[in-house]
Amino acid sequence: MTSSVPAFKLRPPVQPPHALTRPRLLHRLDVATEPVVVLSAPAGAGKTVLLTEWARGPAAGGTCAWLGVDARDNAPERLWAGIARAVRQAGADLPRGLGERVWTAESWLDETLPALLTAVGAAGPLTLVLDGLEAVTDTGTWRTLGDLLTRLPPGVRVVLSTRHRPGAPLPTLSARGLVAELDLHDLAFTPEEARAVLTALLGSEPGAADARALYEATEGWAAGLCLMGRALARSGNAPRTQPWAARGRQAVTAYLTTEVLDRLTTEQRRFLLRTGVLAELGAGACQALAGDRAGVLLDDLARTVQLLVPVTGETSAYRHHRALAALLTDVMASEEADTVAALHRSAARWYARQGRTTEAVRHWTLGGDEAEAVAAVLDGWEKEISAGRGARVARWLDVLSRRTVAADARLCVVAAMTALADGVPAAACRWLDVALLRETGDRSLGAGGTVADAAAAVRAVARCLEGEVLDAGRLGDLAVTGNLPLTSWRALAATARGTALLWTGRYAEAETLLGEASRDAQACGHGLALVRALGLRTVCALLAGRPGPARALSDEAHREIAAAGLARHFVSVPAYLGRAGLLLGADRLDEAEQALAAAEAVLADPSRTVGEPHLRALCLAVRARLEYARHDTDAARGARRAAERAAAACESPGVLTDLLGRAGGHRPVAPSAEPRPEDLSAGERRVLRALCGSLTLREIASELYVSHNTVKTQVRAIFRKLGAHDRTEAVTRARECGVL
Repeated sequence: MTSSVPAFKLRPPVQPPHALTRPRLLHRLDVATEPVVVLSAPAGAGKTVLLTEWARGPAAGGTCAWLGVDARDNAPERLWAGIARAVRQAGADLPRGLGERVWTAESWLDETLPALLTAVGAAGPLTLVLDGLEAVTDTGTWRTLGDLLTRLPPGVRVVLSTRHRPGAPLPTLSARGLVAELDLHDLAFTPEEARAVLTALLGSEPGAADARALYEATEGWAAGLCLMGRALARSGNAPRTQPWAARGRQAVTAYLTTEVLDRLTTEQRRFLLRTGVLAELGAGACQALAGDRAGVLLDDLARTVQLLVPVTGETSAYRHHRALAALLTDVMASEEADTVAALHRSAARWYARQGRTTEAVRHWTLGGDEAEAVAAVLDGWEKEISAGRGARVARWLDVLSRRTVAADARLCVVAAMTALADGVPAAACRWLDVALLRETGDRSLGAGGTVADAAAAVRAVARCLEGEVLDAGRLGDLAVTGNLPLTSWRALAATARGTALLWTGRYAEAETLLGEASRDAQACGHGLALVRALGLRTVCALLAGRPGPARALSDEAHREIAAAGLARHFVSVPAYLGRAGLLLGADRLDEAEQALAAAEAVLADPSRTVGEPHLRALCLAVRARLEYARHDTDAARGARRAAERAAAACESPGVLTDLLGRAGGHRPVAPSAEPRPEDLSAGERRVLRALCGSLTLREIASELYVSHNTVKTQVRAIFRKLGAHDRTEAVTRARECGVL
């Protein structure tokens, strides 16, 4: 070994101006008890600045030896000459000539390493810092370093600072708990630290918007934050010939070009540039853009560049650090602008083959092929919606321009269905209005469906969700099922019409249509429609006094909810209410509480605006029955009053007065003075029966062939005799007392 080691390599460098003391990281180094500490992070992450402050303080733990490693140390004789000189300068009593002998592999293991270990072990607490170890790429040199690291005597620590994730023997030592590691995530500035750095650079507290923009652009990367901060500071005193952010980005680009891009091989550089169009770097997508060796290059660059950030939850998948992504965009724009669109289209084809429509739509759009993007959305939306993944389809539509969606009637219907699946029927109706204005273009949608059929089915479901219940004369508005083939549209239309029949008390007809809806939904694999239809059939069977079929339907509905993962989706509410009613009837109050609480939680979700007033009223009614069963009279009365108010606000509220009573058997506590049947005249009883339906007082008068004033007089008498304030309460009291 030669002893010619420059003195400047044996001491920490001078700290840069405005260097920030980082107590949280100094503390991490202070409390580390492992014999090996590794700081592995990309260029500019602040490794040297942190170690310089730590090594000069008392916390380094005894004597501290420092060696700044560079490319000249990429041979064992050079590296160990430097280490020997650093350790000797720190006060260790090394044997004379230890760093001066001619290097041989035999003398290393037989003489040099044992003498070095003995000397440093006798020197007391000693910390050796090797800064810039990425310069050592020679396999033999790393092997000798591994010999030292695996044989460290007590009281001796080695701190390694490197831009590359180190290889053997570090993974083995780490598995044995002998290595403490700090990476880019640990070294990144927190928002508070970033604000302190910017304050030092600017001389005053930065604006909140500027601080947030800088932090997001750099992700807390130290070099980027300082470069951008200096650009911002200069803009305060110099004419703004260009925005400070552009100047800062140029400075970051120049830094990364020098410290990262220019150090790559031609193959690595080409790979990094061609895959710069990807939001996520996986081996398959990279191979589609950069060739068969892409997987090898990806792993190698992830280890050496370290500005490829692992994607949480993915295996061997990365994303570009935002600063690196900006650099790649700039370089591609200047060097290979003509190939960028082609790369996006290649990526889109690969993602389409993998069934990853979100990424395919994004790349088709960026590649300038909007027609393919639209085709991808139309090809994949129905499967996602039917499985309750409407948010994914919403992201596809967001990638397309709003003008593109609004110009295509098919996409308008998709947008409407997406809004409907997310529980926003008003937005769905707005999109349907736009769809009907589009008279040109392809009018087919799905297998055998048309835009008109689809729009009719979606509008019908939207009206039901908003609480509109059609009377017998208008139910034909929903009779679109006969013209539709066996598709999800037919299932949706049948569900809507069946719902209307259910809330008007026509249970047999409702069951028929809802049965058709569930069969159609099951046949075409539409999970949302199937769960909703089965839940409504459960409620229908309960209201019709058929608990046996209701139990079977409830079990089937809950199996489908579990299988489709729709426990938190609003289509599951009818199934929850149906099960709660069944459990109440069986006096299983705790289980009924669980089912009812599930319904209440979904209905209370603030992210949805779906109304469904009938289901909300029914939910309150079941809550009242449950509290009565628990003999909590105050809570029951409060829930009952809320249920009555909710029912009164519904179209056709009469059916809600049942409150599942006939199915469950629990009756609210009746007033002490119950009216008798003979207290009501024959005419009043006829009007009372009519009040159970949805007819207005004028329509009741017409049906009974009496005047409107006569009906109003009889209604007032009914309210007085039953102690009621409105028609819903009157019907409820009449049922409770046996008058009806």
